[in-house]
Amino acid sequence: MTLTIDRRQLLCGMATTIAFSAMGLAPARAATSMRFLWWGSKERTDRTMDAIKQYGAKNSDITIAGESFGWDNYWTRLATQTAGGNAPDLIQMDYRYIFEYARRGTLLDFTPYMGKSLAIDDFGNANIDSGKVDGKLYGVNLGVNSSMVVYNTDAWREAGLDPLHDGMTWDQFADACAKLTAAKKRRTFYGSQDASGLEPAFECWLRQRGKALYGNDGKLAFDAKDTADWFTFWAHMRDSKACVPADVQALDQQTIETSTIVLRKSAVSFAHSNQFLAIQGLSKEKFDIFAYPNAGANGKPGQYLKPSMLMSVSAQSQNKDAAVAFVNYLVEDPDGTKALGVERGVPASDKVRKALTAGLDDNSKLVVDYIGRLTPQVGALPPPPPNGAGENAFLLKKIAEEVAFGRSSPTDAGTKFTEQAAANITRG
Repeated sequence: MTLTIDRRQLLCGMATTIAFSAMGLAPARAATSMRFLWWGSKERTDRTMDAIKQYGAKNSDITIAGESFGWDNYWTRLATQTAGGNAPDLIQMDYRYIFEYARRGTLLDFTPYMGKSLAIDDFGNANIDSGKVDGKLYGVNLGVNSSMVVYNTDAWREAGLDPLHDGMTWDQFADACAKLTAAKKRRTFYGSQDASGLEPAFECWLRQRGKALYGNDGKLAFDAKDTADWFTFWAHMRDSKACVPADVQALDQQTIETSTIVLRKSAVSFAHSNQFLAIQGLSKEKFDIFAYPNAGANGKPGQYLKPSMLMSVSAQSQNKDAAVAFVNYLVEDPDGTKALGVERGVPASDKVRKALTAGLDDNSKLVVDYIGRLTPQVGALPPPPPNGAGENAFLLKKIAEEVAFGRSSPTDAGTKFTEQAAANITRG
């Protein structure tokens, strides 16, 4: 979806320029036009457009055209535009990809702007460092988040089961989801989505067992048996009808709108905490949040706090100063931060977070509360993913579907994924 923002303002600006030219005069300030590319739901788009509109009201010489895409299409579009020398000025960036883009010289180093037009000192070192690559700042933290499990409290109550909660083990979670399905209170309805192809869930599983997706050396930090164990767990979930079958899960294209909980196919879905507002906004039923299941008494912390996403500026931008000023507006200006709310994560600035909390609705407060109670239990931020790692998230989904549809065994799929994932990062 492509959205042109402040078109009337742009046309008015052009008309003004023409009028001044006809009189032999130049306008007092030249108009600045920028492009902003992001991925996300309609909720995110609405909030972003509101922020842009308010910024335009304060800065009549600035015009920002916005483009929004789904997660899959977003990275293809950004790569194509960047390679073609037509990168957007303002880029919504993910922690998984920032290292690739920064090391290729395609992102602006914010370091010279720090303490000047980019006043984010109140973020704290950890939240500032989350946007650094090789000691330079290429991304500004748009919000702190973590992975979460969202569940339909209405469906759980209908089934007469105890609510899901923090501290459950994976086995307890599987048992609860199987009971929800067995209650048969709704037609073609299951306890959970099938998260076997979801990289954040797989990563959490690995970390709880002392492994990781990638090590400090940029190589895989897990083996084929780890992957096979993961696929086996979800095979058991399918066998017990604790999660949706393969054909239902195939409807999920890893967008909020197609998630099985939104489609009313499951009572549980795995997502990121900043996505809760959009997920809840797509349903009239009541949802709640709890932490990922854990590995039991001997398990390690699996979840971690991360920048939900980052704001970057293209190194090719002809309007670098204006772009940096807009980034600062989104994370520090009261109007900008209020417009975004917590949909992109809990603000990194303690000052902004406190200012927002009093006016938050109940759903936003759920997100802030979740991050608050999760914080003491999280592990360290993982090392930066190597080049080529972005491909592995899509590879996991593809191979997980092969297992779900019976085209591959968990063991064979574990070997296949591990070998191809290693090849992707070597090639990257």
